[in-house]
Amino acid sequence: MRLPVSIAEKLVLMLNGEKIPFSKLKHEVIDLMIENGILNVHLQGRSKKLIGLAGSDLLIPFLFNHFGIENLENYIIGYQKWDLSRAEAIEISSNSKLKLIRTFKGFLVNCYQPVECVLNNQLFIVEPKEGTFTFVYDYEDFTPSSDLTIVGIENPENFRQIQKQRNLFGHLNPLFVSRYPQNKDLVRWLTQIPNDYLHFGDFDIAGVNIYINEYKKYLQDKASFFIPANIEKLLSENGNRDNYFNQTIQFDLQLVEEENIRILLRLIEKYRKGLEQEIFIRQ
Repeated sequence: MRLPVSIAEKLVLMLNGEKIPFSKLKHEVIDLMIENGILNVHLQGRSKKLIGLAGSDLLIPFLFNHFGIENLENYIIGYQKWDLSRAEAIEISSNSKLKLIRTFKGFLVNCYQPVECVLNNQLFIVEPKEGTFTFVYDYEDFTPSSDLTIVGIENPENFRQIQKQRNLFGHLNPLFVSRYPQNKDLVRWLTQIPNDYLHFGDFDIAGVNIYINEYKKYLQDKASFFIPANIEKLLSENGNRDNYFNQTIQFDLQLVEEENIRILLRLIEKYRKGLEQEIFIRQ
């Protein structure tokens, strides 16, 4: 049994002398505390029940014995940390499985030529060998060179075979990042660095949905969507109709200000097709 943070917050209020309506405390932990005499039920009027502490000196020993919690406020603060480690979980509750904790944070990076970055205040050359990627764990302290454009690749196969798509980005000094594994670490990192972000995804409604909702929404003017010069020819000759008919727009068209996105959407509507980015590997 774990102590829900919502219950912990109510217990803090009780420590300050408040009484909480019973209707807001329906949980097996509360039942256990009433049963053990830690909490008292008070009747207000004919039917309203309030819960209060039987004694503040009883609560902390109970919490420590049942949940390993020595400090209730530290427990609440720690529980709400998005990057809570297992060591911290043990410290605040003697339980490494206090909450679902991601053992691995971070994201994958790739390049087709050596790229200079700084990691933990030291020069770090990103240069993965063929068939491997570089996984950045301490992304909070990972700083790319200012001349790099961060290119986000939507599909794993394109990310793996960037050498075959080198001609698409010859005008850039790119560092490629992968959307997978999907988490918010990549966007957090992108928001904290000054580098421009170029999204390379599928040329269909789903691809635009991903760009608008996962990247543009947070990066604003730093983000743009990669569209090749021959997109109309590719879409008309190699597009897939199922991509068009099986996908729906999940953003407000009125808020789309990027002209290239508007052009892409018009072409998708014109040919009633969508195009997956893997076309550039096959070509």
